[in-house]
Amino acid sequence: MLSFVVLGHSYPRFLKRNHSSTFTSPWLNASQWVRKSSTRMTLESALETKPLIDLRNKKALVTGIANNKSIAYGIAQALREAGAELGITYLPVNERVQDKIKQLTEPLEPSLFIPCDVQKPNDLDHLVSQIQSNWSQLDILVHCLAFANKEDLVGEFSKTSKSGFELALNVSAYSLIELCGKTKHLMKPGSSILTMTYLGAEKVVPNYNVMGVAKAALEASVRYLASEMGPDGIRVNAISAGPIRTLASSAIGGIMDMINHVEKNAPLRRTVTQREVGNTAAFLLSHASSGITGQVIYVDAGYQIMGAAMNH
Repeated sequence: MLSFVVLGHSYPRFLKRNHSSTFTSPWLNASQWVRKSSTRMTLESALETKPLIDLRNKKALVTGIANNKSIAYGIAQALREAGAELGITYLPVNERVQDKIKQLTEPLEPSLFIPCDVQKPNDLDHLVSQIQSNWSQLDILVHCLAFANKEDLVGEFSKTSKSGFELALNVSAYSLIELCGKTKHLMKPGSSILTMTYLGAEKVVPNYNVMGVAKAALEASVRYLASEMGPDGIRVNAISAGPIRTLASSAIGGIMDMINHVEKNAPLRRTVTQREVGNTAAFLLSHASSGITGQVIYVDAGYQIMGAAMNH
């Protein structure tokens, strides 16, 4: 059946309109038609004005954007398209990096653009202060932070340096715990937190080493945070994305071989895009997923289910 509007625009094919402007139908008289069409128009209007993923009037902080290939950037795009007001943090490496990220995110119209190095307590305190003074609340927190020294990603895992281990765990896992602890007083029931993990948290992935341990700690943190914050109506989840060529993944040796392997063996015979991860993130951060917390959701073209390589 074609869509229709009651007051004189379009009608289903089985209805005819004569010259005296009266409806004729083998099933409905005029009064029945008006009652049924009014009900349908109300439903259609509701669907048009209230989409399933509706983040209007939501304040969303996104961390971890480095360039247009960043998963965090794909998430930020999806959140903005769903109506969220964005705040962006960036790692204050130098002025050139700052200008690059500011130019990249300008079309997303962030109302907050704040430098933040999670290893510096003063930066975190400044970030929370800016959120409180400018927004007074935080509805969405997106944690896309991870780092390890390159030498701790290769070679024998038992030779991981203590300082490298502490660095990877601090930036990649503890930063989520600390951010949640410092911002949860700004969150109200219905707020949502999301972080990014990877298959290396549960299975051995070449050239991942200490980062696999850091991601395992991150996933455990998601479950404990979800348990703690659930009674306050705050949800915490993670996305485990398939390998994507980003600035962060470029530090992993053989990343293109990993991508090619997934393309050949994943059920969908491809890897995923930043925007696919972003769309899943928008779902998990919206009321549409209100019954989901403490979970790791795989966005990897199905690769995680495979037990062995396919014969080609």
